[in-house]
Amino acid sequence: MSRLPARPNPSWLVRTNLSGALAAVLSSVVVAACSAREARAAFAGVNATSQWLWGRGAKRHLRPSWRYTAVGYLVHHFSSLLWAGVYEWWCLRRPAVPRACATRAAAVAATAFLVDYTITPRRFRPGFERHIGPASIAAVYLTFGLGLYAGARLRRPPRR
Repeated sequence: MSRLPARPNPSWLVRTNLSGALAAVLSSVVVAACSAREARAAFAGVNATSQWLWGRGAKRHLRPSWRYTAVGYLVHHFSSLLWAGVYEWWCLRRPAVPRACATRAAAVAATAFLVDYTITPRRFRPGFERHIGPASIAAVYLTFGLGLYAGARLRRPPRR
């Protein structure tokens, strides 16, 4: 019986884009859901991230807008790509079984949280902490880690 040739490993950039996009979208959905529940304004948490460009006014903007919502999402997306790049570099450097990949995703998400809320200047923090509480922030970073891991799992060849 002949075996199919192994699929080539996607490049680091392709892997980073997949994991980062999944992590960004999933965690943004959680930010919006938690913000809707806690602040009664679904877009407030996403808008707050645009403080990188627009300053404190971004945290006060509650409605969807190109200026705040789109920019807030893009800031979140690109920072997710940065962390996904770290995760994918780690995975390419030391390939592992799924459990180890999940542990690495959790470690990267935890590191992102620590960096975001300890050494990062206030203006460059996520900003959504103004609209959601600690349990919701934990849910956002947990979902972020799940997104990283999901990207890695989606790349696995199907079982025969």
